[in-house]
Amino acid sequence: MRIISGKFKNKKLFFPNGNRTRPLKDNVKENIFNILEHAKNLNFEVINSNVVDFYAGTGSFGLECISRKASNVYFVEENSEALETLKKNIKNLGVEKQSQIFSCDVFKFMQNLPMRKKFDLIFLDPPYENKKYIEILKKVKKDDLLNENHIIILHREKNSDTDVSKNLKILENRIYGRSEIFFCRSF
Repeated sequence: MRIISGKFKNKKLFFPNGNRTRPLKDNVKENIFNILEHAKNLNFEVINSNVVDFYAGTGSFGLECISRKASNVYFVEENSEALETLKKNIKNLGVEKQSQIFSCDVFKFMQNLPMRKKFDLIFLDPPYENKKYIEILKKVKKDDLLNENHIIILHREKNSDTDVSKNLKILENRIYGRSEIFFCRSF
């Protein structure tokens, strides 16, 4: 795992041992950012954006955003092993000032969010067996956590039985192996 582009291009990221964390593969991450930055119907720039990385794991997505000049990234992760690796990656890149780590589940984060912060980009990459992402998306909308020109990126298993289009306006979607990536806006 590495940073694909930007200030920290090709810097390696640490990854925990074991199989509790599913890594975002470099080629999938690269494709996500190519679409995010070049798809005209998304009309989005990572530069100066406020990002929340739900189920952050080792922080690969959020750290890529920082490398591409995002203003701030909120990393939300509750797995202790992943958290230790996330902290190590943030320290290794020296991006503590742009990073805020929340050691809790996503719902607790939203419940206790200081200053009713609004986000430009939400990356939602729950474990494949976790089916709470629709509830999370409903709460994000209800709590008005999104700036006007926002993007929500949802990473799911391609055979997931949940209809994402009932809760989000799908702008783009792609399939990579077992993964399906949705680029969306809230209605």
